[in-house]
Amino acid sequence: MNATNADPQELQKFSELAHRWWDPGSEFRPLHEINPLRLEWINARAPLAGKKVLDIGCGGGILAESMAVKGANVTGIDLSDKALKVADLHSMESGVQVRYEKIAAEDMAAREPGQFDVVTCMEMLEHVPDPSSIVRACATLVKPGGKVFFSTLNRNPKAYLLAIIGAEYLLRMLPKGTHDYAKFITPAELSRYIRQADLNIDAFKGMSYNPLTKIYSLNNDTDVNYLVACTRPLA
Repeated sequence: MNATNADPQELQKFSELAHRWWDPGSEFRPLHEINPLRLEWINARAPLAGKKVLDIGCGGGILAESMAVKGANVTGIDLSDKALKVADLHSMESGVQVRYEKIAAEDMAAREPGQFDVVTCMEMLEHVPDPSSIVRACATLVKPGGKVFFSTLNRNPKAYLLAIIGAEYLLRMLPKGTHDYAKFITPAELSRYIRQADLNIDAFKGMSYNPLTKIYSLNNDTDVNYLVACTRPLA
């Protein structure tokens, strides 16, 4: 297995919390709250019913299951044994069919190039040593004409203040140490990775959290959290 593009400390961190993945009141509450927003944004740009979908860095399966409920044939991959066991167990309990596998994105790309209508990689790029390698793998895995979706965190003082100081230390929405500011990725950097992987950028979308209403919303503010939609050209 090509696990070189993985940080053992990051895998350990999420593995230790894996049993709480599906608890909406746990450390993963933000994932539960943003999932409907990102799901509908994806589905609006790539209607999921009947599509063959790959979710890279699926964790406990929150997004993967919700895409399957929309009618997609979903495969979720991750490198955390514990997270995948939680995902499998929840799939059995919910009756929502998702195929899970422990495999690196790069290895999956070598094995199944051009096999997926939609590839998603959400809240993962900022946790790996070489995000550009993941972007290239996504571009390889998607069919010509298919869609790729990323989400990550911008790197600037506002993102540091809100995503780390605010979310981890003041509001305690996330465990301290969840994010490493140095690994945050600017839209310009991600755009470069995407172009180098021969994908076309369709749209950027920002996601914001209002601490007063405790509600997330999609908007045009990409200063902190943002999503990107891409297409693999037909030729």
